[in-house]
Amino acid sequence: MPALELRHRRADGESLAPRPAAVTEETGRLDGRLAWARLPGSGPGVVFLPGYRSDMQGSKALALRDHCAASGQALLRFDYSGHGESAGRFEDGTIGQWAADAIAVFDALTEGPQILIGSSMGGWIALLLARARPERIAGLIGIAPAPDFTETLMWPAFTEEQRAEIMAKGVLDLPSQYGEPTPVTRALIEDGRRHNVLDAPIPLACPVRILQGMRDPDVPWQHALKLVDAIVGEDVRLHLIKDGDHRLSRPEDLRLLAETLDALRAQP
Repeated sequence: MPALELRHRRADGESLAPRPAAVTEETGRLDGRLAWARLPGSGPGVVFLPGYRSDMQGSKALALRDHCAASGQALLRFDYSGHGESAGRFEDGTIGQWAADAIAVFDALTEGPQILIGSSMGGWIALLLARARPERIAGLIGIAPAPDFTETLMWPAFTEEQRAEIMAKGVLDLPSQYGEPTPVTRALIEDGRRHNVLDAPIPLACPVRILQGMRDPDVPWQHALKLVDAIVGEDVRLHLIKDGDHRLSRPEDLRLLAETLDALRAQP
């Protein structure tokens, strides 16, 4: 991957000369399976966890890459198995498998305290990772986090015919506004039930920040309230964006994400 060229900007918006030292992002594959990209920098580091059928080349991941490069903060991006550049079939994945992917990458490629940023399903994975490695988590940011979405959002929305089809055939193809139909497997639904987190208190000693759009068609903003209520820690803040959608990838949304990260990083 080419080096990222960092530039200062004057007040009039004109670029100044590049800094002498460019920042190069290292890339690789963990165990030959999981694609990752790591940006060197100071701590606490940042780990980005993408959403369902998303990957480390999405707009939020790349905006975080540029922001962390400019601020000198370490960042790790990666793809779950069956996503992006990683090996495997998407249809073979489950919440438990993708959480195990996240823990493996976290253990192998990060050191010291880390701030987890989870988008949509990545918010669920971030909670499972924080539960597995609580001593390493310096903060958690959820972007339209969707913990327990297979059980509380997806399964109740299915018709009786769809439920019968997924149980009989093992897979259901759902129309998606983001492109090709989304395959939902019986294994995903059943495994998701074993990893639900909202049915019990969630002990998080670190600061938690949640960014949630109120026009989100996939994860209702009330779902974020359930997450806030479940978290035991006191340093929890929910930022509702009235005109925000599920992706929260507009320029103003990305600026809010960067500001939230900077404020979290500045906390003692």
